[in-house]
Amino acid sequence: MARKIKMAIVGATGMVGRTFLKVLEERNLPVEEYYLFASSRSAGTKVEFMGKEYIVEELKEDSFDRGIDIALFSAGASTSLHFAPIAASKGCIVIDNSSAWRMEKDVPLVVPEVNPEDIKWHKGIIANPNCSTIQAVVVLKPLHDKYKIKRIVYSTYQAVSGAGYQGYLDLEEGLKGAPPKKFPYPIAGNVIPHIDVFLENGYTKEEMKMINETRKILHDDSIKITATTVRVPVFNGHSESINVEFEKQFDLEELKETLKHAPGVVVQDDPENLLYPMPIYVSGKDEVYVGRIRRDESVESGVNLWVVADNIRKGAATNAVQIAEKVIEYFFS
Repeated sequence: MARKIKMAIVGATGMVGRTFLKVLEERNLPVEEYYLFASSRSAGTKVEFMGKEYIVEELKEDSFDRGIDIALFSAGASTSLHFAPIAASKGCIVIDNSSAWRMEKDVPLVVPEVNPEDIKWHKGIIANPNCSTIQAVVVLKPLHDKYKIKRIVYSTYQAVSGAGYQGYLDLEEGLKGAPPKKFPYPIAGNVIPHIDVFLENGYTKEEMKMINETRKILHDDSIKITATTVRVPVFNGHSESINVEFEKQFDLEELKETLKHAPGVVVQDDPENLLYPMPIYVSGKDEVYVGRIRRDESVESGVNLWVVADNIRKGAATNAVQIAEKVIEYFFS
């Protein structure tokens, strides 16, 4: 039996932070004490959680001086860069949802269905990947194991909730005719081919995150990857068209069976009955859904996949909580 754990939630009042709490209530980890932290703006907020009322504390440098074992961070990269090393120095294992640590060589980048073993070599900080990367690699890992991926073309259709609460409001208020506050253009009735900042190579930071994180998680720098990430007027749930080219030949039915048996994957692929994954149906779910599975007839060994998941749950909160479950199994059991 695992010993009782002390756990902190950093960024407890944000969109992902509140989903952390929801997922933790559902999954019932062996945690004895919880501490909820946020910025000074949100300190003092009362939160109902696990049948108790918690008062959110301001995150400070001495916040981890009380034997906290695990901390789930979702408070932005600058907060993580400052406070995660402080927490780790006090013996706390940090699971960080920001982009701050993902590509650091000494920090595991983990999706529990894909590379849970990487948790074991952490040095105090474990990174949660980008939401759009998480759902992609859950589907790609079993195919890479079986057929060896040579090349990936990502095209994403990302919900406004991926830009936080203000992104959500931009769509909600934009549908009533209000001007945007978060996005550079109206998102209601529009599609914006631009997520995060543009880089010198013409790609956005979001696109390069998907490229670099996929290689790191799959432990394969040889995979050729390109990406176009797009914001669409959907409240929740990211969709991705993923074109994959393999080194080995594959049988399409066998490939579908491989996906049906993959952890965390739900295959919805019945064109005759118009069954395919859509954001409206995956919202609130923890699994990654895949459909429109068909051979790419323009290359020797290629397949097209349509992959949809709840970006706030599996793409952020649930994945972090799943990492915490593995941390407890590996280090506290």
